[in-house]
Amino acid sequence: MNYTLMNKYRPVVELSIDEETSAIIKVGQVLHPDYLPVGIQITRGIPDRKSLNDWWRGRSIPASRSGIRKALALLNVSHTEQLLTKCYGLSLSDQYWINPIEQPLKWENINFFENTFSDDVGNALFGQAPEIGELDLLSPCNTSDGWLKKKWKILAGERVLIKSGSNPFQQEPLNEVLATSLHKRLNGATYVPYHLIWENNVPYSVCSNIVTPDTELVSAYNIFKSRKKQNHHSFYEHFLLCCDHLGISGMKEFLDYLLVFDFLIVNTDRHFNNFGCIRNVETLHWQGPAPIFDSGTSLWHDQVSRAILPQSDVPCQPFKATHSQQIVLAGNLDWVDFSALQDLDEEFRALLSSSPYIDEPRTNALCAGLKGRILQLEQLALKQKMQ
Repeated sequence: MNYTLMNKYRPVVELSIDEETSAIIKVGQVLHPDYLPVGIQITRGIPDRKSLNDWWRGRSIPASRSGIRKALALLNVSHTEQLLTKCYGLSLSDQYWINPIEQPLKWENINFFENTFSDDVGNALFGQAPEIGELDLLSPCNTSDGWLKKKWKILAGERVLIKSGSNPFQQEPLNEVLATSLHKRLNGATYVPYHLIWENNVPYSVCSNIVTPDTELVSAYNIFKSRKKQNHHSFYEHFLLCCDHLGISGMKEFLDYLLVFDFLIVNTDRHFNNFGCIRNVETLHWQGPAPIFDSGTSLWHDQVSRAILPQSDVPCQPFKATHSQQIVLAGNLDWVDFSALQDLDEEFRALLSSSPYIDEPRTNALCAGLKGRILQLEQLALKQKMQ
């Protein structure tokens, strides 16, 4: 079927998409190349079809999503990519969508920022069978990423993202709340605040959308792809060069903060797709780094108690293999107010005590681990001063 890829009201490029596989099989007329997604390769004025397909399919729910097989069966869909055309590629993270050429639609009538959407997909993703009747697959849940169960929902008129944890500890939602408190104490960058809800004795984290009808979240991954990396540049150097080339200011200072924050919470999953920048979709003006989000995969969330060792080196992303290597990139640590972190471990203890999935020995280990990470960073800061 033939579509026009749109960025809100603006037509960008004409595409032919196979309905069965959801693959872009042909790239047609380019209408506004400047409004193509960041990171799309262009050769002689034509967007690369493979690059577009990578971006397009990257909008779909990953096949690794927890419970996805059951969800697809409930939705009577073969694979997650098929859900893309069911919602015209619409998202709550940006304003890109595909408009059928033969029967064109209007953005103001179908976008999820200003219009209601079905709960059928979100409920199926959480293992709930849809009510009897015809399924409504028009949902921003179709374009949500990540491996944990999550769904978009409208609560009191606000678009919020509800996200689960993983077995056996269901700790990720609690980590998001702890991360919110840590951000407040560090007071060094904008962040997405999370709160906790309980349903059937299971914790879920809840956060509001950070994207408006006039902005988009551009992942660090797409920014990283906007220029060809030179062999003599590290991932860190290349990413900062890409930001400079695009005109994104404040990224070095933001990364300094992010690397410290992730060191403290032992984040093992800060890959290039869970941080990024905010851009205005009308003017293409970069507003700067996006508020920090998605910090639940941290604090030894999947480790048994005896493996919670604050002094041991921990794998990390995206610039180095371990936190001991990556924290060096953060530079001067003089800005960290360690006095503001003194009782964070006790706040974590109170939070953990509310969970039936985390026993007292694990709580003690986690709180000692967090306190140990703070002490370890403070020792690094003192060592810097002595040099």
